[in-house]
Amino acid sequence: MGSLIEELRRRETAARAEADRLRAGIEELTEELARAEEQVTRLAITREEVTRVLEEPPAADPAWQEGSPAGQPGPASPIGAVTVPPWQEGTGASVLPRAYQDLLEVAEDAGRPLRAAEFAAATGLSAEKAKVEGLRSKLKLLAARGWLAAVPGGLFILEDHAGETPKPGQ
Repeated sequence: MGSLIEELRRRETAARAEADRLRAGIEELTEELARAEEQVTRLAITREEVTRVLEEPPAADPAWQEGSPAGQPGPASPIGAVTVPPWQEGTGASVLPRAYQDLLEVAEDAGRPLRAAEFAAATGLSAEKAKVEGLRSKLKLLAARGWLAAVPGGLFILEDHAGETPKPGQ
């Protein structure tokens, strides 16, 4: 009977080694799948943003361009490209495209830091990851241009310009 027990042990060891090999393969494939899904998400966001920009008509009002003094419009944006000027004292949110004005209104109404998903819900956008990531890009642009402040933890709040807060619609 010793040889039967030894044969079973040998087969058990081989089966365990095969299971370990398959488990390692699954982990590797899971990592590859995560990378591929991330790439799909990034490409979907890019495609949606490019499509949206190309489908938008050029702004009816001349768009503000870098270097133009506040209140003096520059030439219109090419092919409906969205221009978000840096915040300047005396510049109202009316120089921003409507979608960006809406984000400032949400921030003003909330009066507290919000996550991108909260902005999406407040503006009636889908909570789908690709949509929220596209919105997060807009929020980061508004923060980089001084309209919003980025708060640690992925939050955004209306920038306080020492009493000169840009009011949406001004």
